[in-house]
Amino acid sequence: MHLNPYGEYAVLLAASLANDWPADRDELERRTLERGMTLTFPPAADDHERVREVIDDWLAIVDEPDPDARAVLLNAQLAQSAAYPRLTNHDGEGWHLHYRDDVPSLPFVLRAIISLGTSLHLVTRGMNRLARCAASPCTNVVADVTRNGRQRFCSVRCANRAAVRRHRARLA
Repeated sequence: MHLNPYGEYAVLLAASLANDWPADRDELERRTLERGMTLTFPPAADDHERVREVIDDWLAIVDEPDPDARAVLLNAQLAQSAAYPRLTNHDGEGWHLHYRDDVPSLPFVLRAIISLGTSLHLVTRGMNRLARCAASPCTNVVADVTRNGRQRFCSVRCANRAAVRRHRARLA
């Protein structure tokens, strides 16, 4: 099975934003660049708010347990931003494909990247590979990019906390 790194990059970026929402647009842009985006976009007054909407729409996909309903939600996201693929060569990246119109808007581009990347992630790795952390009360997103597809926790800390709870429950 071919595992698409574009899907991994997109879901990890979305999970990062969902799990630790940036305080402002500058931090939002910095985080997208740290996670691998190479393009920057002219700032708009509502970028921060509109990207929050993108992430909230993505969280509806994460929280949908039914694969068919998840696909419907994701297809709606794709319809808002995806376009026919086109070859592009910018910022020294070499030739690659963009699956979106050339709209100079951070929210538009993030919606396109996240929806396409999430689609690739789910169809190549499995429709169950996005969830919330299994360590209550944590609600972080887990984008499972593991080889065996069994990641349930957002961090080692949460995995350890759950293990301690299971151990204490056995002793009680």
